[in-house]
Amino acid sequence: MAKKKRRFEQLEAAAAAPKEKKTYVDPIQQQVIPRIEDAGKKLEGKGKTILYGIAALVVLAILVGVFLRWNNRSSGAAQAALGKAIETSQAQVTETAPPAGSTQKFFRTEKERAEAAIAEFQVVVDKFGGDAGEKAKYFVAINRLAIDRPAAVQELEGLANSGSDTGKLAKFALAQTRLGDNRLDEAATLYQELAAMSDPIVAKDTINFELAKIYEKQGKKQEAVAIYFNIAKTASEAKDADGKAIPLTETATNAKEKVKELDPEKAKEIPDAAPPSPFGS
Repeated sequence: MAKKKRRFEQLEAAAAAPKEKKTYVDPIQQQVIPRIEDAGKKLEGKGKTILYGIAALVVLAILVGVFLRWNNRSSGAAQAALGKAIETSQAQVTETAPPAGSTQKFFRTEKERAEAAIAEFQVVVDKFGGDAGEKAKYFVAINRLAIDRPAAVQELEGLANSGSDTGKLAKFALAQTRLGDNRLDEAATLYQELAAMSDPIVAKDTINFELAKIYEKQGKKQEAVAIYFNIAKTASEAKDADGKAIPLTETATNAKEKVKELDPEKAKEIPDAAPPSPFGS
């Protein structure tokens, strides 16, 4: 009788105990995003832009944020397919094959990699459509920049007309292409449109910094300094919830250096801040 009572109490306790929820592991978060972040770190300080390849796009935490937003709106199959295509677009380009037994993807040329990635992204477009398809179209355009620039730009223009997260990313990429083509007025207009949005996806400091660079190229020194100054001063005065100074992002640090370079007297108005963040902007 005592044993039965103890057994009943054990079952009752087990039933009352909170059950552990099974957490869905997004393949993009688990596998692709770390690779995106790693690629971004490798590119820091190299001055590359989105224009010159898929690797430059992944710098940003931009894509990470977009995928996290999209995470709850797409099927696991669509996520996995898109993640697989992104991995292909990030595969190593080398003349030397990986060691025997390695499952690591590699391509002999940038063109081969771009073509393979485009094919995989196109499958996502055709099979899933919706949010997944739109994002796949974006990556198709970005990869196509390496092999058929005019066609890629046309695709970005079409996507940039959308007000979706992907459309905003496409507009930023299009601004970068315009800047790379030295079509400064067009690039400035696109950056201005992004900066005016309440949620442009890309960090506003990044957008404004790019706009200031254009003003510099156009000889609009005062306008450039005003933007650099605003980025640096705002960041230098920022505090966390405990009232402690927040370390400057890489963008804010660069903006501060720009003010020092272009207007040393104005730079004196920027307060000292915490050391720059090791994670960049």
